[in-house]
Amino acid sequence: MSVEQILKDTEQKMNGAIDAMVHDFNSYRTGRATPAVLERVTVDYYGTETPVNQVANVSTPEPRQLLIQPYEKSMTPAIERAILKSDLGISPVNDGTGIRLNFPQMTEERRKDMVKQCSARVEQARIAIRNVRREAMDGFKAMEKKKELTEDDVKGHETKVQKLTDTFVAKAEDQGKKKEAELMQV
Repeated sequence: MSVEQILKDTEQKMNGAIDAMVHDFNSYRTGRATPAVLERVTVDYYGTETPVNQVANVSTPEPRQLLIQPYEKSMTPAIERAILKSDLGISPVNDGTGIRLNFPQMTEERRKDMVKQCSARVEQARIAIRNVRREAMDGFKAMEKKKELTEDDVKGHETKVQKLTDTFVAKAEDQGKKKEAELMQV
């Protein structure tokens, strides 16, 4: 593998760590209704575990309410059961045309819990980024052992990778702070 390829792969993997973290943040409940909270809820659809958003239309008619309208009326009870079994902590209300989820105002304690989860997720992203950095450094050292790079070249490339690492760790922390501010907003 060439130096350019290692650097390119490193940047892509670090970007992937940030993207995964941001995607996870979308499923955190902030007191506002968002269809993303249902991404982890799956329903048995003809023997296959399928995400709710693939068997129903999910909309937000009001800021604190989700409306789930199944494509097939027979799926309504299965979706209700899946929501009750999930860790959302919200009781579904079947109104005949669909299922409504009313999101209550989050308590201060629940907000603090969510901030802790957010901080833990940022730390996971930091660890993933540092692991990618270690892989890149190992790649450069392997190239040095094969006499493809000099010691000075390795040091220069390691500096580039460290700068990339610092940039992506800062991005992860920025995203984490934004999410924490959103969670603490009343």
